[in-house]
Amino acid sequence: MQHVFIIGSRGLPAKYGGFETFVEELVSHQQSDQIKYHVAQLSENETGKHLTYQTADVFEIKKRNFGAANVIFYDRDAIVYAIKYIKSNHITNPIFYVLGNTLGAFIGHYMKLVHKIGGELYVNPDGLEWKRSKWIKPIQMYLKYSEKKMAKHADLIISDNQGIEDYLKTEYGSITSKVIAYGTNTAPAVPAMNQSWLDKYGIRSDAYYLVVGRFVPENNYEAIIRNFMVSSTKHDLVIITNHLGNPYFEKLRQLTNFDQDKRIKFVGTVYDKEQLTAIRKYAFAYIHGHAVGGTNPGLLEAMSVTNLNLVFDVSFNRNVALDSALFWQLDTLTDLIHQAENLESNVVAMLAQKARKIIAEKYTWDKIVGQYEEIFLNEG
Repeated sequence: MQHVFIIGSRGLPAKYGGFETFVEELVSHQQSDQIKYHVAQLSENETGKHLTYQTADVFEIKKRNFGAANVIFYDRDAIVYAIKYIKSNHITNPIFYVLGNTLGAFIGHYMKLVHKIGGELYVNPDGLEWKRSKWIKPIQMYLKYSEKKMAKHADLIISDNQGIEDYLKTEYGSITSKVIAYGTNTAPAVPAMNQSWLDKYGIRSDAYYLVVGRFVPENNYEAIIRNFMVSSTKHDLVIITNHLGNPYFEKLRQLTNFDQDKRIKFVGTVYDKEQLTAIRKYAFAYIHGHAVGGTNPGLLEAMSVTNLNLVFDVSFNRNVALDSALFWQLDTLTDLIHQAENLESNVVAMLAQKARKIIAEKYTWDKIVGQYEEIFLNEG
């Protein structure tokens, strides 16, 4: 039996996104009975309580109160507890899979502890985390240093996008690495559109551009809004994001005066997956502005159901969408919007077909989980 200890997600079931969703899908789509997953879970309880979620052993790690440093201590505490658990249960050759590189500055020390019990330590670097604007400069510097140490010490780096692996190899030279993408559900069933939701915001089905994502500058909200405002489109720009109470909302309003354009509609968040799928399906086009990261779940979800995708032109996004989307740069989105509205229907249908084919061939959870299991069973 290969025991795999997953460190760095908040636990199961998934309540947030990103890593939590990945871990839930990894467990839910488990194919081999030769793997036992142990998943750290951030908790208000005392460290050491064990729960069962499907076939996974979920072990709770008590939350610390150190502000921004909480994530570092959470990963550290989870590894220390897992090592004690491994020793007391006589587990041999464990794999530690650390999600994110927040512990990277100390990885050398914990690598020695893991190796001492016959284990290996794998790391998923989670895109270029140090570039995210939410971090103040000292934390960005720490995360960049962590990335460097992680690249040097990890037994294996698993990147979710070829662009991430290319960057790490260019930045740090020879590393032991593999690329396994993030997954999504292929051709999900699309429920009927919620007409009352459309009416609430004055939106017409098939006549809106859609943006979905975290409300942070690196997702290019300013560029999207500026380009949209000077376009002549009669469609709306519907933005689904966590903008309420976020100071960036007021800053963005001052920078762009978007409140003077009735086509631009911030509608808050939508957590109902079926409703969000319908909103994606009945959009005229999806605009993806993410500039930092790897294989973004939102882009995969759009490619699964939205017929036309306008995607910010960086290597991470191109590696995913390939020739199934139209690509834009900071000063070209206005022209692309005009181009999109003059496309023949057969061209849009061809792009949609290409997108569905890419998802079916490369990004289903069954395929992604199979790739992980092969690594865990053959590398470990």
